[in-house]
Amino acid sequence: MHRFYLFILLFLYHTLVMAQKDFSIVGIVLDVIEKSPMPNALVSIEGDNTTVRSNQTGAFSLTITEKGEFILNIALAGYTTKRIPIFLEGKNLDLGSIYLDKDITFEKKDNLITITDSELLDNESSGNALGLLQATRDVFLTRAAFDFGQAFFRVRGYDAEHGEVLLNGIRMNKLFNGRPQWNNWGGLNDVVRNQQFSNGLNPSDFTFGGILGNTNIDLRPSGLRPGFRISSSASNRTYTGRLMATYNSGMQSNGLAYMFSASRRWAKEGYIDGTLYDAYSFYGALEYQINKKNSLSLTAFSAVNRRGRSSAITEEVFNLVGNRYNPYWGNQKGNIRNSRERKVSEPMVLVNYLHKSNNLNLNVGFAYQTGINARSRLGYFNAPNPDPTYYRYLPSLYINSAIGANFIGAEIARNSFLRNPQLNWERLYDANENTSLDGKAAYVFYDDTVADTQFTSSLNANLKLTDKIKLDFGITNTDLRSKNYAKIIDLLGASFHEDIDTFSDTRNNILQDVKKEEGDKFGYNYEFAVNRLNMYAQVKGDFGKLKTFIAGNYANHSYERNGLYENERFLENSFGKSSTISFSNFGVKGGATYKITGRHWLAVNGALLNNAPLLQNVFVNPRESNEIVPNLQDERISSIDMNYFIRMPKLTGRFGGFYTRFQNTTDINFFFVDSGVGSDFVQEVLTDLDKLHLGTELGLEYQLSASVKLSAVASIGKYVYASDPLVTINFDTASAQEELIDVSGSKNLGFAAIKDYKLAQGPQQAFALGMEYRDPKYWWIALTTNYLAKNYANISTITRTASFYVDPETGENFPDATVENVNNLLAQKPLDNFYLLNLVGGKSWLKKGKYIGVFASVNNLFDEVYRTGGYEQSRNGNFGQLRQDNLSGSPSFAPKYWYGYGRTYFLNVAISF
Repeated sequence: MHRFYLFILLFLYHTLVMAQKDFSIVGIVLDVIEKSPMPNALVSIEGDNTTVRSNQTGAFSLTITEKGEFILNIALAGYTTKRIPIFLEGKNLDLGSIYLDKDITFEKKDNLITITDSELLDNESSGNALGLLQATRDVFLTRAAFDFGQAFFRVRGYDAEHGEVLLNGIRMNKLFNGRPQWNNWGGLNDVVRNQQFSNGLNPSDFTFGGILGNTNIDLRPSGLRPGFRISSSASNRTYTGRLMATYNSGMQSNGLAYMFSASRRWAKEGYIDGTLYDAYSFYGALEYQINKKNSLSLTAFSAVNRRGRSSAITEEVFNLVGNRYNPYWGNQKGNIRNSRERKVSEPMVLVNYLHKSNNLNLNVGFAYQTGINARSRLGYFNAPNPDPTYYRYLPSLYINSAIGANFIGAEIARNSFLRNPQLNWERLYDANENTSLDGKAAYVFYDDTVADTQFTSSLNANLKLTDKIKLDFGITNTDLRSKNYAKIIDLLGASFHEDIDTFSDTRNNILQDVKKEEGDKFGYNYEFAVNRLNMYAQVKGDFGKLKTFIAGNYANHSYERNGLYENERFLENSFGKSSTISFSNFGVKGGATYKITGRHWLAVNGALLNNAPLLQNVFVNPRESNEIVPNLQDERISSIDMNYFIRMPKLTGRFGGFYTRFQNTTDINFFFVDSGVGSDFVQEVLTDLDKLHLGTELGLEYQLSASVKLSAVASIGKYVYASDPLVTINFDTASAQEELIDVSGSKNLGFAAIKDYKLAQGPQQAFALGMEYRDPKYWWIALTTNYLAKNYANISTITRTASFYVDPETGENFPDATVENVNNLLAQKPLDNFYLLNLVGGKSWLKKGKYIGVFASVNNLFDEVYRTGGYEQSRNGNFGQLRQDNLSGSPSFAPKYWYGYGRTYFLNVAISF
């Protein structure tokens, strides 16, 4: 009987395949004005994975087996995508000459990159989960990146680590936190335009990918528009000015192509007070086409970025000084000086060999990257906290006093803060001069420095097994050596710093002299050695109306810490190498797309993934010791998404739903806490943490006329904690209650009751309506109104454990810490919902062979004040303290929030020829 069924299946399959007949769609792609050939244009049938590119004469030939009505796409960077309705009758179709118009909205992508740069340069303020560098043909993703991005909206609530970014087919996600470091190529807008994006769980030709999708950026000159381009921008966002110039020779008759690009971005301060911006970017590439099938390329780039950071603030501080306030800076001799700068310089070299033939595409690549990523800060030692927003300097301290409200003291504090709201640099120098006669520093300005050296090798192949079956496979190996240390930048007038922990009065390194001078390392010093080996294979089948794929992935991670300091508090495990921690993981995903007609189709994808913990979650506190997170587990991800696509001549869109569950996640947090088990700086380790993401997405575009296009987008999600994780805290010093902790300085607090609390992953609901007008005389304007809702601050986990109920003075539970009272105190409230209105427009001209484009945008036209995210402080770790702090309605340790930009503009002028 089984053989009979097998025979029937094989017969049906054979009949289906034999019944199909191949035929071709041919044409020539030309520039509408110059009538010149357009090589490298991407030609595809919407909803079909089969694509071809036009050759040097602009000609293309696309082979297809289906009949019916379809939409043919012809896309090329810098040009408007041409959508041509076609009817296929099983015969070859010659479309003749197809003319592409210059994309007069091209400069809108520069504006999008500006938003992305703003979000991802400062990890503390979270960021767009994907950070799309360019608008895709999917209107939902375009809105998510461009319009929702300014509110730190995350696609499906996912973190950036779940989306892969590749340059020339080589993975760029950092091994420490899994995220792509976008500012490694920041400012190189002209050279990152040639992208291939796979959304969600869709298959990719380059990688297994993550649940958020993947983007491959082709940096080779042959894939970008030849010629010279220069542009200048003005803005009041992250930077105020930008100059950028790019030259691409194009592919020459001798098979050589070369390209150079450079940019400069600057700001004395951006939209947020005191946020300087100083960045240089350089790029050079050489490509040699050996013959029609083989080529070599060498690419090198460097993006040097220095930027002043900003801080989340409490509502009390916001009410006093507004949403542009930043406590990190102060005037020094008439100049702005920010105590929290971020400096990134990690240049990279890429080498690629590519083979392309009818049946095989092969990409062998090597990447070498080295450089630093440093974050500055002020250290204070037996001295007052210099932060002007420190709780002891604010009115709420006097209002919330345990002995009764002191309104006079609160008014004095208020006036004092308003007179001097910024960091006082002169006072720090004075303190260092007056602390002692021997010149020991009370305040030190230093960098937390990460100096990485990374080498990656990869091979990726696309093999055509038959006309219906294709095999993709690849292997990537990444080796990282990461040096981590604190380095003194400025002693602020002192002679030396004494490298002793002031809370425990112990030496940070017993192997060296405690006296440290400018340029010396201090505090901590260790190295990471990390290796990641990844292999994947993917089979794609195209059976006419039904297209399927299945992919498997194997990854091996190994982590090792090498302590270079012997910390007096951790004599047994701070110095020398840790044991090597290794993880072997597997993943599988698959999907099917069924074409109802050539203009309507359904797609279903699913994945079961087993991922190694990220490096940032492996060691409890790598600055101090080799201690590994106890019961460290692989993260399990199960995900499914379903989408319905419509592609009509005037109406295009997608409606979909998704479900994703994360299991066995590990998370580590650092803070100072007063709790039922003591007061100390602690490392909080969460294990067995589950999260649930589910929701729907809708994106529609309607071409009302030749000039007017309407759009509607909606995202409705539910992102919640799906388990009560186990909480362990590790104490830095001996100030905690000794009988409650073990010999390693840790305490198991049991489970945190956080199941069904909302995740702080950006707005969980987002809606947009847009209208765009394109005039035949090459000017355009677009208006989008956006509504964002259901956004939440990150919760404090330790306050949801049993220790929260314990009175540290008696060791017993607070008598009135009932479940009802605690729930009322810890109730999670959403941030305010808000509207944002964005206006963009532009004009282009062709003058004597030169294209001139002007683009302008105004975001948040009505200057709406809104919060993009935040977090609960964990300082009040027990019921009594938190209740007392909240009595007045203005707690000293209230949640801290980030505020979005008000009305901002971006103006760009570009000339290309």
